[in-house]
Amino acid sequence: MLKYDIHRIRNFFPILLQKVYNNKPLIYFDSAASSQKPVQVLMKEEQLHNDYYGNIHRATHFMADKATADYEAVRDKIKEFINAESREEIIFTKGTTESVNLVAFSFCEQFLNEGDEIIVSEMEHHSNIVPWQLAALRKKAKIVKLPFSDSGELQIDKLPSLINKKTKLIAVAHVSNVLGTVNPISEITKIAHEQNVAVFVDGAQAVQHLQIDVQKPEVDFYAFSAHKMYGPNGVGVLYGKKYWLEQMPPYQGGGEMISEVSFEGTTFNELLINLKLARQILQVLSLLALQLILSMISGLKISLNGKINYLSTLILN
Repeated sequence: MLKYDIHRIRNFFPILLQKVYNNKPLIYFDSAASSQKPVQVLMKEEQLHNDYYGNIHRATHFMADKATADYEAVRDKIKEFINAESREEIIFTKGTTESVNLVAFSFCEQFLNEGDEIIVSEMEHHSNIVPWQLAALRKKAKIVKLPFSDSGELQIDKLPSLINKKTKLIAVAHVSNVLGTVNPISEITKIAHEQNVAVFVDGAQAVQHLQIDVQKPEVDFYAFSAHKMYGPNGVGVLYGKKYWLEQMPPYQGGGEMISEVSFEGTTFNELLINLKLARQILQVLSLLALQLILSMISGLKISLNGKINYLSTLILN
């Protein structure tokens, strides 16, 4: 059994060094909502501000070139972290909620028609319910509930009967933010794909605990946020299977996503589908700090109660 020094781990989080409530050490149990940040992440963001802040993909000076190269290196790191097939399948967003909204708009704009249906599990966070409701309202479609049992587990046996020719997508959390249930994504994906139905997975509560491989099972969309995995705020990741991304219209307009702009019309970047779908996020420095935390989390795999957990090599060594 691996032993580690909990006091040494706490020392990596400056906020935990303070005393509260009559000089008692601060203990933080709300990481599911938002995790605290280790000193390495805080120092990395400060370093980037001090050393080479620049506007990515546009300027040609040294700092912008270095920032752009590092920015795109994060895309490669995320591809490796979740085992995506292509770096073009990695889209940067402001968080899981924006990732859900992106797919709910762009996917549904292209594939959802009047009378169609979206299956949403009953245990979803509001952020993985409301965007689908708005899409259904906009397209005159229907939301179908996949219920869970009294034991807090999805009733997967009911899923095949909920799917019909009008079903376009299933939205489900990998891990419930309330119940902690780890949902059987492989089984859900297998049932869905047998009926040519896409699967969107909210991985906000899973990516920091479980080993994620978007090709096993072969999910269609997977989203997560940096701030729930010891990383910076305002940064998220959306994985989308290339097959779908190539067919989806842009979610928001802005720079870098275009090929040519004129007042007669705009053509979008078809070579880099991840840029076509969403404008580039402004939190460049935060995104670069995300690369550091991905390396930390990937560092060491620990088996706990039959599940895979991750702890940082920087913390343990």
